[in-house]
Amino acid sequence: MALKKVTSTLAPALLTLLLLGGLMAWVMIANSGDPLALARLGTRFSQGDPEGTTGYDGQYVYYIARDLNPETVAERIDVPAYRYQRILLPLLARLLSFGNLDAIPWVLATLGLFSQFAGTWTFAILLRRWGINPWYALVYGLWVGLVLAVRLDLSEPLAYGLVIAAILAQDDDRHPLAWVLYGLALFAKEMTVIFIAAQGLLYLWQRDWSRAFRLGICTLLPFGLFQFWLLSTFGSFGIGVGGEMATPFEWIPLMGLLRIGAFSQTLLWASLVVFGPFVLLPAFWGIWTAAVEIFQRRVDLTVIALALNAIIIPFLPFAVFREPGGLLRFICGLVIAVLLYGARHRH
Repeated sequence: MALKKVTSTLAPALLTLLLLGGLMAWVMIANSGDPLALARLGTRFSQGDPEGTTGYDGQYVYYIARDLNPETVAERIDVPAYRYQRILLPLLARLLSFGNLDAIPWVLATLGLFSQFAGTWTFAILLRRWGINPWYALVYGLWVGLVLAVRLDLSEPLAYGLVIAAILAQDDDRHPLAWVLYGLALFAKEMTVIFIAAQGLLYLWQRDWSRAFRLGICTLLPFGLFQFWLLSTFGSFGIGVGGEMATPFEWIPLMGLLRIGAFSQTLLWASLVVFGPFVLLPAFWGIWTAAVEIFQRRVDLTVIALALNAIIIPFLPFAVFREPGGLLRFICGLVIAVLLYGARHRH
């Protein structure tokens, strides 16, 4: 029976590993076996060409892993404090390469793939515990936003894998372990703070002041101190709304999406057709569903996480809506929150 349980939860993770491993192998084979093809380096930073190609965000993870010195690596980063705050993945890549700089691209690729495998397996364990078919974990494992992140050497698989592990630890009533995992997730990607906020609000709802305080000490305090170090080092806090060409969060719902119309009405309608049913509809459903649950005082972590991850979507910046890959990566939290709520409440 125990072997059957392990097999049932491991199978979705192994399928995820197989498919994403195949995708990464295909990319590298198409680029003469070069693992740096995953990070998509731009000549602007790799060759110091101001008019060169910009590349993609994975290049900054690679540059920081190669050179952890903030003073020298800053010239290879578009917004140094913003990128450097996601220090966990490049730090792990540097440590696991044992000083071999040529190994860093391979280590980054392996970390992304393993993180998605481990996150899917952990999700499957959580689903089985809640009486849900573990194969639903494939929605997490093969969600296009996380697949993009694995393919591009980004931090989301590590960050959200740690969040899922924290939720599993919380479900085991192992609160200190959950706080440590939440704290690590925050150093992988700052948007995981939404799940930390959800956990903190649940403690406050339960009037568990002690645990709420200790959660903050283990997560927000270290990250806050790190932000002041970033300020003293780079001249600005890391917390922001994006890298170069970022725009602020909107005050009017959906204005970030509607601004696309100022550039192209065709692109606006195309965005509505694509992201309406797959981003906006789940977000509005999440807001309504969570509001009903809270009004009826049926509050748990999944309800609060659904509310917070959904309510932020209408206020996303124009810079996020105009870049489909960035939007798909941003809503990883919403996808996870919907899955968790659906599983916990058998929706």
